[in-house]
Order: sequence, then structure tokens, then C-alpha cells
Amino acid sequence: MTGRLAAAAALLLTIALAPAPAHADEGPEQIVNGTFDAGTAPWWGAGNLTLEVDDGRLCADIPGGTVNPWDAIIGQNDLPLVEGETYGYAFAASAGSAKVVRALIQLPVDPYTQYLAASPELSVSGNAYSYTFTAPVSLPDAQVAFQLGGSAEPWRFCVDDVSLKGGAEPEVYEPDTGPRVRVNMVGYLPSGPKSATVVTDESAVLEWRLRNANGTTVAKGKTEPAGQDASSGQQVQTIDFGSYRKPGTGYTLVADGETSRPFDIAADLYDELRVDALKFYYTQRSGLEILDRLRPGYARPAGHLGAPPNQGDTSVPCQPGVCDYRLDVRGGWYDAGDHGKYVVNGGISAYQLMALYERDRAAFGDGTLRIPESGNGVPDVLDEARWEQRFLLSMQVPPGKPLAGMAHHKIHDATWTGLPLLPHLDAQPRELHPPSTAATLNLAATAAQAARLYAPYDAVFAATNLQAARRAWAAAKANPARYADPNDGVGGGAYPDNDVTDEFYWAAAELFITTGEREFKDYVLASPHHTGDIWRQRGFDWGNTAQLGRLDLATVPNALPGRQRVRASVAEGADKYLAVLRAHPYGIPYDPPDYDWGSNNLILNNMVVLATAYDTTGEEKYRAAVREGMDYLLGRNALNQSYVTGYGEVASRNQHSRWYAHQLDPGLPNPPRGTLSGGPNSAIQDPVAQRLLQGCKPQFCYIDDIESWSTNELTINWNSPLAWISSFLADRAGHGSCTVRYTGHGHTGQLSIKNTGKQAINGWSLRWAFPATQRVRDAWGAKVTQSGPAVKAENLHGNRTIKPGHTVTFGFTSTPGTAPEVFHLNGDRCA
Repeated sequence: MTGRLAAAAALLLTIALAPAPAHADEGPEQIVNGTFDAGTAPWWGAGNLTLEVDDGRLCADIPGGTVNPWDAIIGQNDLPLVEGETYGYAFAASAGSAKVVRALIQLPVDPYTQYLAASPELSVSGNAYSYTFTAPVSLPDAQVAFQLGGSAEPWRFCVDDVSLKGGAEPEVYEPDTGPRVRVNMVGYLPSGPKSATVVTDESAVLEWRLRNANGTTVAKGKTEPAGQDASSGQQVQTIDFGSYRKPGTGYTLVADGETSRPFDIAADLYDELRVDALKFYYTQRSGLEILDRLRPGYARPAGHLGAPPNQGDTSVPCQPGVCDYRLDVRGGWYDAGDHGKYVVNGGISAYQLMALYERDRAAFGDGTLRIPESGNGVPDVLDEARWEQRFLLSMQVPPGKPLAGMAHHKIHDATWTGLPLLPHLDAQPRELHPPSTAATLNLAATAAQAARLYAPYDAVFAATNLQAARRAWAAAKANPARYADPNDGVGGGAYPDNDVTDEFYWAAAELFITTGEREFKDYVLASPHHTGDIWRQRGFDWGNTAQLGRLDLATVPNALPGRQRVRASVAEGADKYLAVLRAHPYGIPYDPPDYDWGSNNLILNNMVVLATAYDTTGEEKYRAAVREGMDYLLGRNALNQSYVTGYGEVASRNQHSRWYAHQLDPGLPNPPRGTLSGGPNSAIQDPVAQRLLQGCKPQFCYIDDIESWSTNELTINWNSPLAWISSFLADRAGHGSCTVRYTGHGHTGQLSIKNTGKQAINGWSLRWAFPATQRVRDAWGAKVTQSGPAVKAENLHGNRTIKPGHTVTFGFTSTPGTAPEVFHLNGDRCA
């Protein structure tokens, strides 16, 4: 979860990746009686443990039936640490049956800041373990602790030769980057660009070969030297094999004596990723049991419904002094790897799920995501977004209360919890945090968007959202500068934002698109965000939302004056990102001198602008840029890894999470397939990154470790642009071989399809969606069917073929409505 700098005191440090070498000037032994020759003192155990010396080792029988690692602890106190000193920590341990335990060096009192946290997997025969860490503070009374709880069955723990000494050599971390030829490990679309990167010290042009799965060379050529890449510090050359289009699996590229990891060439590369990126949200749901039949391996009880020890979200009080009421805020999505729920993060996430549906309503049906609501006649993506939108509505201050109509900024635990911890086992009290203008405008924007999208399926829910949007807008205007406290970061991220003019613009845009009312039109036209250059190099995110309003004004049918200029401005923004991508040695539409927290989602959001420019102009250069930009996320990068779980031969799998915590507890799963990692972050705020990544070049500021919450967390607002872009890339797209012209007169509509390609179209199916509740009554010249707002027109026998340069026309009558603007012919988007 972004914005979590204040969480450092409560989160964990991972194990060292290699044994700590001894140092000639190592300091004195800090552990007292680490060999247990003098019995058990001064070691102590929790009240449910009895310590004893067995064969020269400290042993204890660990009771079964405990929930958390800290439910059974053995430790020693009063160990001095010196700031900046590097320590070597070592011990030997065994278990009666294989167990993962926590070995900690930490502050002995709340908030139990952990300076080292290892998670060794103990065996019956026993092993020696060795780690290093550098103390960030001086402390006279640090604590060594072994956390041993969380096992259903009892077991026996033994430890010996515990040692803690200063003067250790700092660990040198070298990531395994594999072969020097870097490719999109998922693959390439047949008709799209195909670029790869070779890391090499050679300055002369190199030969490359493309081999199929049988090892046969099917294409070859010369590289193009690209010089030094500032984002990685590497000397690189580029391979362009875009002219090869034959579909197949198991291709590899060979250059400079290196062979890439395998990849495919296929038109359906992104079909599964589009679905998996959206299916991520079901297992993030709060307040609902996750069913194994829907997500095998991810079943868990409902979280935060109040079943002990869980205190639940059904009647949550405010922080002391904030309000005198309680709210039922059950449901929604857990924001990230913790148990918090945030309106500003939830707002952009719900928006992007609804936006990808609004971009092409006919592409998303009921039953595609296998969620509990599947089969109810509503597209699954809307059912999933509704789970969050209902939560956002519940965060609104009730009528008659101070600040009525505003939205509470967030709700989460009173203090930070440790890892791992399943949501239903979270015993922390929950608190509503003060309302904020930013949260209120997020609610206004998403509720206005929901009002138009849910109208064909649930008129009552649509009306509820529109009413909430109006109340939120009025409340935000009455309280335009109620900002979130930047120091409110205990138990959850603060998410401060002291400039909400962009949220005002976004909310006004959504309200205008939905209602067409003058108040919102005037606000949009008067806002400096309407005509200013809002296309940040670093991309839009939860704290920079003016772009959302501009994108929707450009793409969602509306009557805003000067709308063509709005569309042109999107293309201008896309041209900026296109220039960055073309200049970047790795082909990334993002190139700041340092990488941000959640850099991967910023890259994706820049790609959303490029994709929208393609949608509004039909210019192939923008679509090609999106395709190339995706290569970085799926393997064509300095670390030679995919940042999406389950996609690519080497991919992130240990994202920071309290319940996808397989790295800490083998009984828990890794994050589900299709989960995006936040990615490289130059600020390296967490202790793991600080210990291992000091001095890293931006692309190398990442480690796939569950404890690296500043580089490797998962969040709902990082998966939402992944789902949006994957949906864009899943379009069955050629090269813009059609144009569609729509004309309407009262209840009558007429559509003309022109074949602008070089080959005849033999058999056609045109799909579009009406913006609201419009229904087709009858048609001529085509077979027309409708499901919800989605309409499909298919050829008749007499107009099956459209020759190059020729046009076919058909018409229909319908109920009153707004003209559609997006059409797909045989799956390809038409201009």
C-alpha cells in the first residue's frame, strides 16, 4: 500500500540471503549463555512454555492450537545495539516436525520495531542458520526472540549456539538476473512490435537469431546499440524481430552467446491475464467467505464480520474525538497486504474496473470471473466493482451528523499487525478515521460513474449512487480543504493529499457525463485542469486524478463544448509518453531519475493514456507503444523477471501480504495468478530493501521478498490498471481495417461499415453498447440482438462480404438514448 512510510516501525525484516562471513574485528558476544551450559537463564519463555536443557540445547514443547507466531515465544532481553554497526546473528535449531518459525531481533516494547526478522524452516535433523543486519538505531535493551506459535498440532523446539556479534561484513546482495537477452517471457502478439534487449559490454553490432521450439533458426538479424541505460546502469543493445509473425510456442532469442528465456507468439496472449487480473479482487474481499470451489487453494473464512477474535466492521466507531456514531462498513476490498480499507485507493480502483467495462461493455459478460454473483445476469466485472462501491457508499457521514455527506478517509486496525495473519483472525479494534475532502470527491466521482453504468441492471442501486454523489459533491464544496493528516499512519497508511483541485475536476467530469447538468459543465470548463498539461511524467495515481476526468470526457459520450479539443489533448499526452518510450533503451513510457513507490502501476497508467489515444484516433503508433510497454512488466527489464505472479518463467511470487504468505507459512498460498507487484522503488523504505539494495540503480531497487513492503507489495489500485491494459491488449486487433459511421434521427439509427483494409471481409459481426438503458426494437439489413446495453449486429446472407473500399449499411429503431461511439468489427476496434 503506497504512502506507508510511517509503517516502518511495525513491519518486518527478512532473512539474509547468504551466511554472514566472520570479520577479523568482530565484536564481543552479546548473547548471554547462548550455549546453555549454565542452564536456561537468562532466557525466558511465554506462560504456555516450560524451558529445559536437553542434551546441551534449550528445548520446549510448543502447544498446538495457537493462531499467531507470537502466541509462543522464547527470548532474551537487554542486548545492546549500536547505530550503524553490522551484526552477525547465528544459531542452530531443530523441530520435532518441519516448521517455519520467526527469529527476531527487536525493540522489546510496543511497537516492537524489528531490526532483523528471519523465517528459517526447521528440520528434524537440525540446521545452522546465519544472518546479518545493520542496526538503524542505538539501543541498550534489544530483544532476541523466537516466535513459535501458529501450529495446529504440538511440536518440540530446540536451539543451541545462539550468537550475536558486531563487526560483521555487510551483506552484498547480487540478484540472479539469468540470461543477458531480456524478452517478454509471456510473449508477443503476431501483428505487434517485438523487441528484446541484450545486456552486453560489446559496442559493435551483434548478430541475433530467433529459434523455434525445435531449435531451428526461423529469423535472424543485427542488433541496434542503445548505449548505457541510466535506469539500470547497463550497456544494452536492442533486438527488433517485429517482422516475424508466425504463431508458436517456445521461441527463444540468441545473441552474444546468450539464449533468452522462452516465449510465445500468439493472438490470445492476454486473454487469461485480463481475467486473472480481475479475479484478484474476489480473494481481496472483506466480509465474505472465499470459497475453494471458486478459487482452489485460496479458501478462507470471512474477515471482519465480528466472529471472535475478530471485532468486525459491522459497527465501527471513530477514532476518539472524531465522531459520536458507528458505521456498518463491512465489505469492500482489503486495500493491499494488510487489513485496511481506504476510500482514495478504493476510489481509483473501482473507477478503473468500471472504466474498463465502460470502454467496451460488449466484451464483458456474466460468468467470466467465476464469482459468487456469476449467473445473475449482470457482467461479473460490474458485480466485482459493486462489492467495493457499496463499501465506499457506507463510508459517507450520515444525514444529521456533523460533516454530513463527507466520506471518512479510511478504516483499519488501531495498530499494525504482523505477518502472517488471516483476516478472520485479526483481533485488533477497528477505527473510522476523519472525513477528508479527497475521500469525499472520490466517492462523488465513482458514485456518479456507477449511476450510469448500473442503470440497465439495477435502477435502485444506480439512483442510490447518484444521490450519494450529489450529497458528496455538495459536502466537498462546503469543506474544500479538509485534508487527511499526514501523520495518521499507525495501523494503516496515511494517504495525505493537500491539493484536491484534481479530485474536484474528476468528480465534476463524472457528474456532468452522467447528468449533463450545467453546474458540472461550468465547473469542468472553469477548472485549470481542463486545459492544463496534466500528463505527469510519473503517471497518474490515487493522489493525481485529474487525468481520470479528462480521459472519460474524451471517451464517454457527452455534450461538453469543445470535446474534440479534449480528445486532442489526450493524444498530446500520449505523444509525450510515446517519445519517452522510444528514447528508453528498455522501451518504457516512464523515465524519471528515480523510481516511485508502485512504479509498475505508474507505467501502466501512462499506458492507459497511450491506449486511450489509440481508441480516440485509431493511430497504430499508440497501440504499438502499449504492446511494447507491457514487455517491461513481463520480463524485458534489468532484473529479467515478470512482475505478475504466474506469468513468465521467473515471476514475482512473494508479494507483501498477511494471507498470501507462503514464504512465511508453507500452509498459506502465494498471491493468486495475475497479481502485480509494486516494482522498483528508489526510496527503498523497508528494512529488507535498506539492507540489501543500498545504492541501487532504479530498475534494481526491487526484491521479491514478502517483507519488502516498499518494493513488493500488492494493492487493489495496482491491479486495476493491469486489468485495464490487459483488457485493451486482449482485443482481437488487426490494423484498423474498418470505419463505422453512425447517424440517428429520433428513434431511428443507421450504421455504415466501410472496409478500409486490403482484403475482403467475408462474414461480419459488429458490436457496440448503448451508454444507458436504450433498447433496440427492430432492425433491417442485419440480424441485431441485445443483452443489457451490449448490442451485436450480424450480416445477412446478401451482405456477408465487404470488399476493400466498399460499405454496407443497416438500420434499427430503438428507445430514446445517446449515440454510441465505440464499435468492434469481428473483434477489431473500428475508427
